[in-house]
Amino acid sequence: MTQEILNYDRLLKIRLIVARFGEMDIAKWWNTKGQLGRLGATAIRRGFPRTHFFAQARSVFAVAGQRSREVFDPPDCVTLWNLPQAIEEEFEVKWEHWLDHATEWTSFFQLLETFQETDLKEILASFKVVTTKDIELSSRLRRTAEGRAVLLPDLFSGTDQDIAMLALGFARGEPGALAVPYSRRGHT
Repeated sequence: MTQEILNYDRLLKIRLIVARFGEMDIAKWWNTKGQLGRLGATAIRRGFPRTHFFAQARSVFAVAGQRSREVFDPPDCVTLWNLPQAIEEEFEVKWEHWLDHATEWTSFFQLLETFQETDLKEILASFKVVTTKDIELSSRLRRTAEGRAVLLPDLFSGTDQDIAMLALGFARGEPGALAVPYSRRGHT
């Protein structure tokens, strides 16, 4: 069986969308307010004229990851903000490439600044980072009994579909009530 290659551009887009959605001015899951919106761009652009979008993203990713760990931090599992080490290392390598080509991401970040939709599934679909099959599969996801997490049914294998499911699992949360999607580690 051949291992599917993870699309890191798609992973970045998914992390950006979920990070933006979770900010205080939309879902109220982590303590950033519009940092990935126009306000954040205005505040950070002066110090980072070429790469301010990525500086904004790095900041919100850190806050989202920390908040997710506070809410639910399962051992030997992965979340959107805590993927296996090999994936996180490759993501960091790609980060340098994205910084070198920051202007290619401008239109994506500008779209991210303006979305007002309150349905995460619709947002992910409108950005074309999840498929209709992913959305259909995610309809079976449920919050755990205590309401703080969403367990994915399959072991994490490092595929694009795994990443899509981790993102779509956030849609089981509610405004002000984060539910952290997670998957048990497979062999990645």
